[in-house]
Amino acid sequence: MPQVTTDVRERIVNAAERCFARYGVGKTTVEDIAAAAGLSRATVYRSFAGGRDEVILAVLLRDMRRFLDRLAVRLGKESSVADGIVEGVVDAVAFVRREPRVAALLTPEAAGHTQTAVAGASESVLRLCADRVRPYFATAQRERLLRADITVEGTIEFLFRIISSLIALPRDGDPRDFLRTYVLPALVESE
Repeated sequence: MPQVTTDVRERIVNAAERCFARYGVGKTTVEDIAAAAGLSRATVYRSFAGGRDEVILAVLLRDMRRFLDRLAVRLGKESSVADGIVEGVVDAVAFVRREPRVAALLTPEAAGHTQTAVAGASESVLRLCADRVRPYFATAQRERLLRADITVEGTIEFLFRIISSLIALPRDGDPRDFLRTYVLPALVESE
């Protein structure tokens, strides 16, 4: 069996994005993706053994990588760790709400069809997030800007859970006051 190349996988992910935009996530089939990529169904399954759910995850992770790369740059420019945390959380929530490729995977229309893909991907998404922001928090920990009794990994997971909560249960208005009052004291050394 021939080795599946990264180019073929990328072609399939690009085709899936186009199909999701055109038909919606819930109505897009592997056949639609294969046709849009100019490939056979068998090639899609060779590239993504998990089928449609794995392709959905690949689309989600690629968009998350792009966002996290931008976020990592922004975190480095914030004037304080506290501001970085607050603005990073606000940016992450806004990203999911406004990014059609990510939001489409989380809409009620798609939820039943992608539940397995998204639920099973939580660890992958958390690992991806952790890989991108770990250096920022590791530096803050070394500089004693994070509380000494917490870990970098715990900080990342805590913020991931806060972001997930704010996405699932939106607050009225700006969440910055909530984050400064309740989240920051759990993470940042008091000044």
